Amino acid sequence: MTRPEPQRFCAADLYDANPEALQVSTLQFRSFGKRASFWGMVETLKTFEDHTPVLATVSTPGHGRVLVVDAGGSMRIGVMGDRLAKIAATNGWAGVVINGLIRDSLEINAVDIGVKALGTTARRGWTATEGQRSLPLEFGAIRVEPGNWAYCDEDAVMIAGTRLDPGAPVAPAPV
Repeated sequence: MTRPEPQRFCAADLYDANPEALQVSTLQFRSFGKRASFWGMVETLKTFEDHTPVLATVSTPGHGRVLVVDAGGSMRIGVMGDRLAKIAATNGWAGVVINGLIRDSLEINAVDIGVKALGTTARRGWTATEGQRSLPLEFGAIRVEPGNWAYCDEDAVMIAGTRLDPGAPVAPAPV
């Protein structure tokens, strides 16, 4: 599968150019993976303390999309590890945003993908669930719907209802 090209941009500049169009998460995400910044159309997933729905989703063609996972903000169990990150990258996902934890961060940092998560743990889940895909999610003062656009860098996770141009020049701020 063809990998999307890295998408370097500055979230602050994109926000300055589109303040009315962007929701900015209030959660303090950490950055993982080789891609410090990434963007793409959103696919949503809801799961709690189980990686199997994430595995099922990243095993499908990503087409440069961003998977946004609401893991309920759990700080106990990681829902993505290095194996899933490699599968996502191979299948053309631009990145993954997780309202929860990951495992294997050192190995994920070697994968050509962007990952935003609340933190890390060694724990994994042992009970498989189905999860729910393609539904609206709400966390960190943002509402995310399938087909929205995610824009992520070291500083922010932002959501827009339509595609924006992260490379567009920024208009000067009013004095």
